Amino acid sequence: MSIQIQATVRETQGTGASRRLRKEGLVPAVVYGVGEAQAIAVDHKQMFYALEKESFFTQLLKLNINGKEQDVIVRDYQMHPVKRQVQHIDFQAVNVNEPLRMRIPVHVVNAEKSKAVKLQSGRVALLTTVVDVIVDPKNIPAAIELDCENVEAGDILHLSDLSFPEGVQSVALKRGSNLAIANVSGKKGA
Repeated sequence: MSIQIQATVRETQGTGASRRLRKEGLVPAVVYGVGEAQAIAVDHKQMFYALEKESFFTQLLKLNINGKEQDVIVRDYQMHPVKRQVQHIDFQAVNVNEPLRMRIPVHVVNAEKSKAVKLQSGRVALLTTVVDVIVDPKNIPAAIELDCENVEAGDILHLSDLSFPEGVQSVALKRGSNLAIANVSGKKGA
């Protein structure tokens, strides 16, 4: 299920025009990726609550711009430094028939069952919370799991230890770089 976002084309641009949009409860946004970048405006309330969910960044969104529907993903956004207000959002148009490069979050699973946590007073610390992948836009995973059931204190986990779903490839592994993504602390031999 993808999220539907209603948008309108912005005729005026610039600081003053963006400020007026925000006062009306809208967020200035840009769609790029197919043809020329298009300036749009979207509802602030919908975007504010959607941006709080991790899954919003890892799924195809249906952007309806004045009646024309387009598949997009969120590439970037800016928040006001003090107020709880979305300042700007960048969307990237997606061709669902071509592979897409994006960042997917890493989730640690089964750490509480590991020897490092249960017996060695340790914990698993992620060195990175996201991984660059190449993925089919129709099958974007919500997250990539790092199974830590068999880890011990002192272990270092790499990209090759991740459980990549079918159709998902790590950009770094494809280049031959097996980067460290987590380390396990604790008392060895306990």
